[in-house]
Parts: sequence; structure tokens; C-alpha cells
Amino acid sequence: MSEPKWVGVARKYIGTTEIVGPKHNSVIIGWAKRIGGWIASYYTKDEIPWCGLFVANCMTECGYPVNQDALSARSWAKYGTHVDPCLGSIMVFTRSGGGHVGFYVAEDKEAYHILGGNQSNSVRIDRIAKNRLLDSRWPPNAPKPKAGVVKASVGTTGKGSKSMSKNEA
Repeated sequence: MSEPKWVGVARKYIGTTEIVGPKHNSVIIGWAKRIGGWIASYYTKDEIPWCGLFVANCMTECGYPVNQDALSARSWAKYGTHVDPCLGSIMVFTRSGGGHVGFYVAEDKEAYHILGGNQSNSVRIDRIAKNRLLDSRWPPNAPKPKAGVVKASVGTTGKGSKSMSKNEA
């Protein structure tokens, strides 16, 4: 099954990590600059939650518009149209203190395998409990999604954890 182009863009950033301390990862800061506007002026350090920034960057690289409040993970629940979880869908999750957003790449019985930014302070694939799902979205004007579940065994979808992610902040 071929994946949407934004998932390919997201995959090229796997391993991108925050830099602890006064220095900041120029790749992450560069995403904000690419998007521009208030996001570029607001986003000056990689310690600011960046899962929404990561998704916004991937969509921007592929020529899709992003909402003004793209840094807010939960704002992605208003983006595009609702779809059932499928390869490439933008998955919005609840979490204590906020939300989280990333891309669906697979699922197992208990969890979605999510390719996202700011997952353990890096871009990686993590398992997120299905009961935390707030919404699954598809970009405006994107080719229709290929419906269907992508089955995975625990720990088989690439860099990431076999354990369940509890808090992506």
C-alpha cells in the first residue's frame, strides 16, 4: 500500500531530536521559519511543544494549507475532514494537560502506531492507546484516502517504543 506523500516527508525526519539546554535544533526551528507568520516569530526554542509544528511542517512541505493555530495539537481536530483511521490520517489525541497530534502508520489491538514529533522529544513512531483518540482527519483537497487498517505487531513499525506512550509532552 503506498503512503501519502506527507508520511514520506515525516519519515525523513525520524531521529530529529530536541537539544537540551540553551542551543536549539535548527531543523525544528527551521520548520517554524518555513511556515512563517506568527509561528516563525513565536517558535524560537525547541522546548516549546512541537508536535503540531511537526505536522504543520509536513503538510506545508507537501503544499497543503495549515490553520493559524497549527501549534495547538487539538486544533488539528478541525482540519480538513473526518475520516476513519487509515494510513496517513492526522490523528489527534487527548493527554493530561493538552493534546497530541501525529500521523497514523499502523495499529495493533490496543494502540495506534503514530509517526509524530515531540514523542520522547524526537520524531519517532510510538504506540498511543486507542481510547485516547479524539479525531482522525484528512487534509483538504488531498487525494481520497485508501481505507483500511494497517495491522502491525507491537514494535514492528520502526524506531519507537514497544511500550505504550503515556504523555508526549
